Amino acid sequence: MKNTPTIQPLGENVLIEPLKADAKTASGIVLPDTSEEKPQEGMVIATGDDKKIKVKKGQKIIYSKYSGNEIKVGEKEYLLVKNEDILAIIK
Repeated sequence: MKNTPTIQPLGENVLIEPLKADAKTASGIVLPDTSEEKPQEGMVIATGDDKKIKVKKGQKIIYSKYSGNEIKVGEKEYLLVKNEDILAIIK
């Protein structure tokens, strides 16, 4: 979590760094970027101030497919999702 962005989510929003999906199949075939599905796992970078939020900075989570807004800060890409779009915490 180096170079944490200076983005502070408001309300029920959570800032997530999506985890990269494997670019190879189990048999070793390299997949082009266009064939990749959007990842549904990510790391919580920052949370809003709503008391309903159950996740904390640094937790690995699963979120709804095609949810949130993509944000690019420098070279890094982040996702800003609503608390209700977070499905589970990975332990």
